[in-house]
Amino acid sequence: MLPRIPSLNWLRVFEAAARTESFSRAASQLNMSPAAVSQQVKALETRLGTPLFHRHAHAVTLTEAGRAYLPSVQQSLLMLETATTGLFGETREQRLYVQSVLLFAYGVLAKGLPAFQATHPQINLSLTTGNANSDFSNQFTDLQIVFGNPALFGTEGDELLREVLFPVASPETASQIHTPQDLLQFTLIEVSTHRASWLYWFEALRLPTGQSRFFFADNSIMAAELSASGLGIALARAPASDRIMEGSGLVPCLPDLQVSGQEAYHLIYPSRTDLRRPARLFRDWLLDYSAAVQTR
Repeated sequence: MLPRIPSLNWLRVFEAAARTESFSRAASQLNMSPAAVSQQVKALETRLGTPLFHRHAHAVTLTEAGRAYLPSVQQSLLMLETATTGLFGETREQRLYVQSVLLFAYGVLAKGLPAFQATHPQINLSLTTGNANSDFSNQFTDLQIVFGNPALFGTEGDELLREVLFPVASPETASQIHTPQDLLQFTLIEVSTHRASWLYWFEALRLPTGQSRFFFADNSIMAAELSASGLGIALARAPASDRIMEGSGLVPCLPDLQVSGQEAYHLIYPSRTDLRRPARLFRDWLLDYSAAVQTR
């Protein structure tokens, strides 16, 4: 009977294809042809007796079995790489897995990561994003950037950024807002995943909410686009939302009325002393970068 442990090369190909959601991009990273990647993935699926990917015209997505298998494969490859580095010296390329809430990744990380990669070209950084707490459960990662109570995610961590809330809208809508009560003439776009909501904003300023009309979105990027389309007024969550609000053409409605948010962004990890070298380098960079963003 053949052993059930698959070929290490099959696993490397599977991990790259799963991470990039593309046989072509995986092939480019691994210096292989797309046909060879497809062939090795098929061999792995045959060995395991189950499909790992749904094939689409220009991309692939993981099946349920593939999603369940990926964290174990990533962790095993990383453990092997770490052991090899520890015994035989630095490898040419070091992997680093980072998960981040979407707003922080889009509004803060995206602008700074080119500088980090230029300084540390040997680190192969894989960044995944999510929005709800469940997006970060049962997944392998070195570091997580979360929003809210850090105790829900890991045992150790660092605070990165706090947020400031203020209403924003298209210039046409904002020109009609002169007092807080004027806001109530429009639909207030609420992000359902945030505790610091419109009601919190009104309460913090000791303002009546009246008969407010709300529209619920599940993230700030969608809220900004809805506001820019004329649906209503969104809450900016500076500085993480600055890039999104500016890109959507939104402007502050009441520039002098700002409220500090309830919670903060945190970098989370199991143990600072056990962080691998790529994770330590990323942590040091991110703390400095976040501090600079906060003071702008």
